[in-house]
Amino acid sequence: MGPDIALPIVEPADLQLGWSRGLSLTSRILAVNLFVLALLGAGLFFLDSYRVRLIEERQSAARTQVEFLVQSLPLVPPDKRGPFIAAFGEKNMSRIRLYAGNDGKLMDSFELGPPTYVFRDPEQEPIRKIAARIIDRVFDFLVLSPELDAFVEPKIDTKDAWPEISEEKAGSATSYVRFAPDLTHVISAGAGSPTGDFYILSTANERDIRLFVRAERFKIGMFFLLALGIGVLLSMFLARTIVRPLRHLARAAVKVRLGRAQEVNVPRLPSRRDEIGMLARALSDMSIALRQRIDATEAFAADVAHEIKNPLASLRSALDGSERIEDPSLRKQLMEVAKADVLRMDRLISDISDASRVDSQLAKAKFEPIDLGDMIEQLLQARENRACDGDVTIAFARPRRTIATVMGEDVRLERMLTNLIDNAVSFSPPGSVVEISATLAEEEVIIRVSDEGPGVPENEREAIFRRFHSERPVSENFGKHSGLGLAIARTIIEGHHGRISVRDRVDGKQGACFEIALPCAAASSR
Repeated sequence: MGPDIALPIVEPADLQLGWSRGLSLTSRILAVNLFVLALLGAGLFFLDSYRVRLIEERQSAARTQVEFLVQSLPLVPPDKRGPFIAAFGEKNMSRIRLYAGNDGKLMDSFELGPPTYVFRDPEQEPIRKIAARIIDRVFDFLVLSPELDAFVEPKIDTKDAWPEISEEKAGSATSYVRFAPDLTHVISAGAGSPTGDFYILSTANERDIRLFVRAERFKIGMFFLLALGIGVLLSMFLARTIVRPLRHLARAAVKVRLGRAQEVNVPRLPSRRDEIGMLARALSDMSIALRQRIDATEAFAADVAHEIKNPLASLRSALDGSERIEDPSLRKQLMEVAKADVLRMDRLISDISDASRVDSQLAKAKFEPIDLGDMIEQLLQARENRACDGDVTIAFARPRRTIATVMGEDVRLERMLTNLIDNAVSFSPPGSVVEISATLAEEEVIIRVSDEGPGVPENEREAIFRRFHSERPVSENFGKHSGLGLAIARTIIEGHHGRISVRDRVDGKQGACFEIALPCAAASSR
C-alpha cells in the first residue's frame, strides 16, 4: 500500500459518521436488521405485563368468590352447607375452607369431595419441564418480576396460619399470590363474616397462567428465531451485493493510484442497474480516461524531447563550428543558424507550453457569447495591417451580425482561428486565395477555411491533427512551425464542445477545406 494522499477538503457534514465510523459496512447492515428484530424479540418481555393483569383478574375473582360465600353461607341450612361448599369448590376449581370464629376449622372441600387440584412434584417431571422452569426464572429475572413466596400448607391448619384471614378487614376480602413447587401460581383469598362468627379461605392452583405464558412465549420465540435467521441471511445477502463489489472497486482504485499495473481492469458490473453499477462504470470510464491521459502525456513528453533535440543539436553544431572557423563570413552564417535555432526553440517551447495548458485552462474558463463574424473580421484586419500573408489573399464571406454567435473564451477561439489561417496561408501558393465562411446550420455555427494548396490525402486527414506532425510545404523554411498548431486548434474546438475535420473543397477546386462546427449560443444556453 502506498501512502495515503491528504486532501485539504473538509468532509461534508451530511456524510460524516458518529459512533459507527469504526464499524464496517457489513456490521452496520447486520446491526440495523438485528435491531429491528430485537424490537420483535422485546415482545417476549411484554408477555409479563399480560401475566400481571391476568393474575390481578384472578385475584379479584377469588376475592369476589369468598365475599359471595361469606354473604350466602348464612342463608344455607346448616345440614346443606357441606355439600354447598364442596359443589362451589368443584365448580370454581378451588379449595374452600371454613373456619370458626374461635380459630377451629369447620369444613374443607377437599375432605367433602375429590380434590380439584394436586401440586406436582418438580423432581418427578420430565427434563423439558425442568428446562421450562429455568427459562421461567430467567425471564422473571430479566423483567424484574417480584419474587413470590412458596405456597406451603401449614402443619396445623387454623385460621391464624393464613394471613389472608388474620389480616383481613371487616367487610372486604384479602388475596395472596404464591408459587407452587413447580412454579405455577397459587391464588388464595380470605374473608370473614361481618359478625366474626366464621371465616372462609379459598385457594386455587392457577396452572393455566404459567402454561399460557409459556405457550405464547414459545410461539413468539420460534417466530423470533425464524425472523432472526431470515434477517441474518438477508443481511449477509445485502452485504454481499453491496460490500463485495465496493471492495473490488476499492482494490482497483488502489491499483490505479499506485500505478503498478499497465492496465488496471476496473469491473464495470454491466448486469447491475443500481447506484453501485453506475459507480463501477463511472470508475471504469475514469480509469480508462486517466490511462489515456497518462499515455498521451508520456507520448507528449517523448515527442517534446525528440523535437527539442533537433534544434539543440543544430545549435550545438553551429556553436562548436564558430569556435573553429576563422572566416568571418562563415562564422556569421553559423551565428545566424544559431539564432534561428534559438528562435525555433523559443517558438517550440511556447507552443508546447500552450498545448499542455489549454485543456486545464478551458476547463476553468468562463464562456461568454462571442460573435465569430466580428472576431474573424478584426483578425483579418490585424493581419492585413501587419502584411503577414505575403501574396496570398484572404476572402471572408461576412455573415449577418449575431448569426455566428457561440459560447466560448475569446482568446482561445482567436488562437484557434489564427492557427487555421496560418496553416492555410502556409500551404497556399503565391497569388492564391484563402476563403473563409461562417454560417448557421440548425443549432451549429459552421466555419470553413479553404485554401488552394495541394490538399490533404485521405490517409493523412487524421494524422495532421497529431502533435508535432511534420508534413510541411517544400518551399517553407525548416523550423518555421512547431507542428502543434492544428493539434492546439483541435483541442480548443473540442474544449468548446465542437469538432473539426478536413476534406476536399466543396467547389471541386484543388486544395483543402477545414470545417469547424461549434454549438451556437442559443443551443449552448439550453
